[in-house]
Amino acid sequence: MKARLGWKLVAMLWLLAYAGAAGAAGAADAPSFTLAPSWPKPLPHKWALGPIGGVAVDRRGHIWISQFVGTPAKGSLAEKLMADMTPDMKAPPIIEFDQAGNVLRAWGGPGKGYDWPRGPHGLFVDHKGFVWIGGTWPNEDAEILKFTQDGRFVLQIGRTRESGGAASTDKLDRPANFTIDPKTNELYVADGYGNRRVMVFDADTGNFKRMWGAYGKPPADPRPDALDNYYHSDPVDPKGPPPERFNSPVHCAVVAKDGLVYVCDRTNARVQVFRTDGTFVREFPFDRGPDGTKGQITDVALWPDAKQTYLIAGGDEILVLRRSDGQLLSRSAGGPGELQYLHLMAMDPEGNLYTGEVMKRVQKWVPTSRPRR
Repeated sequence: MKARLGWKLVAMLWLLAYAGAAGAAGAADAPSFTLAPSWPKPLPHKWALGPIGGVAVDRRGHIWISQFVGTPAKGSLAEKLMADMTPDMKAPPIIEFDQAGNVLRAWGGPGKGYDWPRGPHGLFVDHKGFVWIGGTWPNEDAEILKFTQDGRFVLQIGRTRESGGAASTDKLDRPANFTIDPKTNELYVADGYGNRRVMVFDADTGNFKRMWGAYGKPPADPRPDALDNYYHSDPVDPKGPPPERFNSPVHCAVVAKDGLVYVCDRTNARVQVFRTDGTFVREFPFDRGPDGTKGQITDVALWPDAKQTYLIAGGDEILVLRRSDGQLLSRSAGGPGELQYLHLMAMDPEGNLYTGEVMKRVQKWVPTSRPRR
């Protein structure tokens, strides 16, 4: 009996030591990121970028961005940023770059058969090569568009100026970003700046399949005391308990290979994790600071090793978390001017990170270690 107990104790100690070593190795291998200052190359035609609304990487490793090039609202930050831009300086809203930072093609804008968003926001290039675009202009954008890579229109979900509330299954409201699960060909939508929910559609037909809110509960409309601001967000109590509902905007919905869905509850400074059916798994909270304005995670990316070991979270800086438990392993780009309103981002197969900023800038960040295949 004592011998059996002794062997059990040895086995338990060995397992604990192995787990600790594995955890330490995971932390040691975690990347941080340094800026590649010469990327992208100067744009042709003396173009200048507007505020960046989306970043994506396709199967070939090409980088795509969406940007705002329209007429900004009076008194808005965009109006200040674009004050020195003449019409001939404005590049098309969708631009494709190669790995070296050269522009390969650019297109986009109003056309026949679809409602082009007034404020392009969100961008994804799926496993079949289709380009998906959304928009978040208040009281107007409520659609997601699907195009071929040369800009030919394929599909529209939702309609401009036809936003729906939390219970609507056929209407969006300022969808922020989206991802497609290649295993099921389902489109996951962070909906968004108007609604506070995740919606799932068939990527071929656009048919609604399911949706959920925070903690996997039914989506909820804004609280009666929601603020009269651009986001129409609920008030935040930085010292209070975790909010029971998503706030505005729900800014990302990213699907991992193991079927976990990572959702950016931006104003609530947390990432919630779900299964693909909307079952809540866990949440990763971030420090909101004394006034509740810090720790807002605007987008996440998955480290491209076999297990997608790390979750890269973007906001005030670039954070690397261990995906299994949310432990913070490294941080980058926290210095003055390194990031200016990081908005959305994407990662290529080599672990290079591309960030799009409200301050009219897209940047490339090189990892200190490469993903293990």
